[in-house]
Amino acid sequence: MTDIRLYMFDTGILKCKYHDIYLNQGGDADFEIPVPFYFITHPKGNVIIDGGTPVECATDAKGHWGKVAEFFTPVLTPEQGCVAQIEKLGFSVDSVKHVVLSHLHLDHVGAVGRFPNATHVVQRIEYEYAFTPDWFAVLAYVRKDFDRPDLKWLILEDAWGDFYDLYGDGSIILIRSPGHTIGHQSILVRTSNGQSVLLAVDAADTLDHWEERALPGALHSTIDSVRSVKKLRAVQAKTGALVVAGHDGPQWATLKKAPDFY
Repeated sequence: MTDIRLYMFDTGILKCKYHDIYLNQGGDADFEIPVPFYFITHPKGNVIIDGGTPVECATDAKGHWGKVAEFFTPVLTPEQGCVAQIEKLGFSVDSVKHVVLSHLHLDHVGAVGRFPNATHVVQRIEYEYAFTPDWFAVLAYVRKDFDRPDLKWLILEDAWGDFYDLYGDGSIILIRSPGHTIGHQSILVRTSNGQSVLLAVDAADTLDHWEERALPGALHSTIDSVRSVKKLRAVQAKTGALVVAGHDGPQWATLKKAPDFY
């Protein structure tokens, strides 16, 4: 039987401004952040979390992202695309049963449509909002990445609750954590060796946000963002999980990367 393992990858970096990550701080100072994604092996089928930046941005970011590439500059090579890295690890695209999407922002959809046997898992409110975002959010959603009638979706309804057990064994729990986006979800993983890891993703894109020292620069709702962190902190207190922030460069440098795993 396949062990439940959590592998950490990134699709390079994203160049931006300090205030994009820290609300009302840093002015126009240049900044850069890692763009992580995650791969979980599981006996019921392997799982990708997000997939990072789409590999098309390695060769033509402006062509793929449009105007937003003038403000956010992805830096990655074709070899850093999520498929290439999974295959280099020795897994086939056919082995992936689910692509779990924390949200549908342009730097989190790199796995969408690239794994032929995969069901894509997203919160309904996030999926619907991505098609009709408000003016301040419109550049963050690249519709061609997810407006794909050929894909299989598992749309999580509000009525299903705040916690969704993907395989029914407690190994992968999807936790509703809005604020960064209207339908953001974080992921709690428990591996075969007993390690719990809480992938906050952009519910806490830095540890400063997690530790309530700063607000993130990209917000749908400040109140929801703060309350989601409190919710996730309660989960961490119960589980003792390692918390992984969404785009924290200093923390990312300390974590185990594939081929090492948790």
